[in-house]
Formats: sequence, C-alpha cells, structure tokens
Amino acid sequence: MKMKVDIIIAEDEAYNLRLLRETLQRLRPHWNVCGTFESVKSTVEWLKNNRHPDLMFLDIQLADGLSFSVFEQVSVDSMVIFTTAYDTYAIRAFKVNSIDYLLKPFKESELETAIRKFERINSI
Repeated sequence: MKMKVDIIIAEDEAYNLRLLRETLQRLRPHWNVCGTFESVKSTVEWLKNNRHPDLMFLDIQLADGLSFSVFEQVSVDSMVIFTTAYDTYAIRAFKVNSIDYLLKPFKESELETAIRKFERINSI
C-alpha cells in the first residue's frame, strides 16, 4: 500500500500552480494536496493553524515577498522542494528544510527525481 503524503504548494502564478499540481497528480495520485497558497502571509497563516504537511513545494518569489520569510515566522517541520525561476537562492534554500531546488521550467523527470529523494529520505 502506498503511503499517503500530505503536501502544500505555495505558487503565485496560476499557470505554474496548475502545471505542478497536475504533474504531481499524475506522478503520485495518492498524495493529498492540503492547500495551495500564493503569498507568504497565507502560507504562514495556514501553517500556524494546521498540522504541517510532509512536504512543501515553495516558489521563492511569492505575491508578497520571498518564501524564506515563512521560515522566519513559523518553525517548519516539513521538508521542502523549491520550485523557482531564480538560481541565485539555491545556497540559501539548503539552509532551511530543502531537499531539492528545481529551476522553472523544470522537466517532469526532474520533479520525479526530487520526489524519489523525498521518498528515500522518508523510507516510503
């Protein structure tokens, strides 16, 4: 039996959100998207009021600032895969709970590799 994995996605561009969500649904249909957010504020608010997901997909640049500020406002227990158009934040990303850093537009195979890394770490 496949383990259910709870995830959230923080992405402020509707097209990229839809693409990521559809690709995740195809690759891991048993995974549960608990929420999608377009801002730091809404992501922080959700994390303060809900059990943290197993995995978070975060765009670096959200509608109201950098997603790194989420970590300054909430103690995050989740693992993180960053999905971004900016390569300049890669080092900073690994100082938080990041397990991968995907540059947009990323290939489905790159997303699969990142997911497998998460599964390996968690023995899924």
